[in-house]
Amino acid sequence: MDIRQRETVYQHAKAWVYEAGKIIKEQMNNPLNIETKSDANDLVTILDKQTEKYFVEKIKDEYPDHRIIGEEGYGDQLTELDGTIWVIDPIDGTMNFVHQKKFFAISVGILHNGVGEIGLIYDVMNDTLYHVKKGEGAYRNNELLPPLSMNKRLNEAIIGMNYFWLCENRFVDYRVMQGFIRTIRGARTYGSAALELAYIAEGTLDGYLSMRLSPWDVAAGIILLQEVGGIVGNIDGKNWDPLQKSSIIASNPVLHDEIIQILKKGRK
Repeated sequence: MDIRQRETVYQHAKAWVYEAGKIIKEQMNNPLNIETKSDANDLVTILDKQTEKYFVEKIKDEYPDHRIIGEEGYGDQLTELDGTIWVIDPIDGTMNFVHQKKFFAISVGILHNGVGEIGLIYDVMNDTLYHVKKGEGAYRNNELLPPLSMNKRLNEAIIGMNYFWLCENRFVDYRVMQGFIRTIRGARTYGSAALELAYIAEGTLDGYLSMRLSPWDVAAGIILLQEVGGIVGNIDGKNWDPLQKSSIIASNPVLHDEIIQILKKGRK
């Protein structure tokens, strides 16, 4: 994807994200027809489905050769990463959306031949857009985000965690996790992987851990975070795979190896 193509795709994606956010705010107090997917805590609403369908229709109309990975099933079934692929979570943090009406985001990551080119994370209720074009800087609204600090230490770090997966003993021994939590300065759970990755990029978190996430949860956040020097991989130290569910360890670069080494001690 050359610079001109990337700019055109970015401008379309940005406009569609803002429009989708406007629709969500207009309809969020209507009956949501809440359903469950994999378990009782895996929620989906009519607005999740409508929002993803909105993106799919816009993309297919404007870019018929582009392909889509989406949470709610309106995208394509992919086995390879050739060409341009949109990775969409229409409402990341659906439980927050249902119960709190905040701390949720629209997340759109765009890859070309497997490389992250564009990322947008829209905090709908705060009207805050985190956005990036590869090699052109990462932004919070109009504010350029600086490179991540290289002066962080683990005992000063605030780490975002998905407690449900981390505390399940089949992933990491709970005693190792207890030791890790005692080592860091503090832990936070926001309930939206997209926002938590954005918070690392802006420097208000220093890392994020989860034992099982889908590509749409993290694609945009990974592109954003890498632009400011952050590192993202899985618990085994391997690179993120856009086609697979996996563990996610994202952090300030000076903390990454140390976090992985601690967690590997308790790896199941």
